[in-house]
Amino acid sequence: MKKGRVILVVFIALIIAWIAAGDSLAGWVMHRLYPRPYGELVRREAAEFSLDENLLYAVMKAESGFDEKAQSRAGACGLMQLTPATFQWIAEQYPPENGGGDIFDPSDNLHCAGALLRKLLDHYGTLEVALAAYNAGMGNVSGWLSEEDYSADGKNLHTIPYPETDSYVKKVTKYYGTYKRLYEGGESG
Repeated sequence: MKKGRVILVVFIALIIAWIAAGDSLAGWVMHRLYPRPYGELVRREAAEFSLDENLLYAVMKAESGFDEKAQSRAGACGLMQLTPATFQWIAEQYPPENGGGDIFDPSDNLHCAGALLRKLLDHYGTLEVALAAYNAGMGNVSGWLSEEDYSADGKNLHTIPYPETDSYVKKVTKYYGTYKRLYEGGESG
């Protein structure tokens, strides 16, 4: 009985602290849930490829959870989860600054992913379609855009036939919105 009262008192104290702290505690928690590591690298690549830093962070969070050694079942690697073939293809067009070609090196990985995102945004014109192509590949997305079952205008997707890609686009878009709300104004974390 005594242990139950202690837990209740602690619980009530936490609620009071939460209310008293208000937005500052909620903001602190949100900044921990949506961190911005690799700041210098992200700023450099965002500037080079005219991308919003928050978009790079949203993709990185969704792809690897900021684990530079991450590897997917499909063979995608590094912070931004590029396949070796895609990494090589984009690195030939946009060689990494340090001359390296290490898919697990955060600098090389972010550079090639930034170049790829810029290429996809320029090619498709909308964030959602570019993100679908980042996840499912340009060939798949271009095919979907040519089918009325998935696109009414050949430019936007009203339906994404791959559930994983549909979920991915929604997740990155949500993360991107959250990052923009938290860090609008150039705040770094």
